Amino acid sequence: MNRLANPASVTAEDVTSAAKRIAGLVERTPLIETKVGTTKVWLKCESLQTGRAFKLRGATNRLLQLSDEEKQRGVVAFSSGNHAQGVAIAAKRLGVPAVIVMPADAPKVKVDATRSHEAEIIFYDRLTESREEIAEKLAQERGAVVVPSFDDVAIVAGQGTVGLEILDQMPEPPRLIIVPCGGGGLASGIALACPDADIAIVEPEGWDDMKRSLEGGEIVPVAPNAPPTLCDALQTPRVSPITFEILRDRNAAAFSVTDEEVKEAVRFAWREHQMVVEPGGAAALAALLAGKVQPVDGTVAVVSGGNIDPDLHARIVDGV
Repeated sequence: MNRLANPASVTAEDVTSAAKRIAGLVERTPLIETKVGTTKVWLKCESLQTGRAFKLRGATNRLLQLSDEEKQRGVVAFSSGNHAQGVAIAAKRLGVPAVIVMPADAPKVKVDATRSHEAEIIFYDRLTESREEIAEKLAQERGAVVVPSFDDVAIVAGQGTVGLEILDQMPEPPRLIIVPCGGGGLASGIALACPDADIAIVEPEGWDDMKRSLEGGEIVPVAPNAPPTLCDALQTPRVSPITFEILRDRNAAAFSVTDEEVKEAVRFAWREHQMVVEPGGAAALAALLAGKVQPVDGTVAVVSGGNIDPDLHARIVDGV
């Protein structure tokens, strides 16, 4: 059976293999020092990755493992923007046709960026339509391969390379790594790469299905009346067995943050480091600044994305 299509398990060895496979095709992003209160904290800046998010890592690892025939037939992905761009960039580099299913309310900056990499975009209504069903139908019609954003061995392994870089860049072993969480691909990959660090995941309020799943011991989907959130990158209606099981087995802690707390993190990143961070990408930092996660020596907060509409960023920074 093809392990890439088997939602069984991902190993630390898969992450190591992914790092070797994608070397030279993704950026080694900076790890910078900051302070939360009086405690030194490290920020892993995936907002400075190509495509301004960590998603290129998993997408590249997945597409590199397609057969020549699969590359010719192309790929289909579904995403509000960051995974869309990651797949579009990787596909263009490898000469693979790509179709991206995006919500009609996706931020314009993410739609434009995805289109700039020559991907075909199909829009859907996230409230009334299933992106998975649309993607599967397109894949069947075109003979293409579906590249999910987190429910895939190669995707999780690729995202886990963030953790390997943290281990290499830290002046001391990381004790606590805090990660924004949508479907959990980034957090679970880092959990595999950094087995000696505590893992904490952070979601938007009302979209905290991983938190509730970990607390209940089984996967719980987002409620149908979930509230609006600025964290579009973290609006995943249901996590997958592969990510849930990894985080459950690692006893990951889970937290949620409000839009106001996320805004403060966006402002902090700009004020202290002149770094543009999108709301979802700032969730881990938001949990620290709000006091929901207490930092210790050796704390890393992953800043997972920087794709934000310039006008929205300006309004947040200005406190509007």
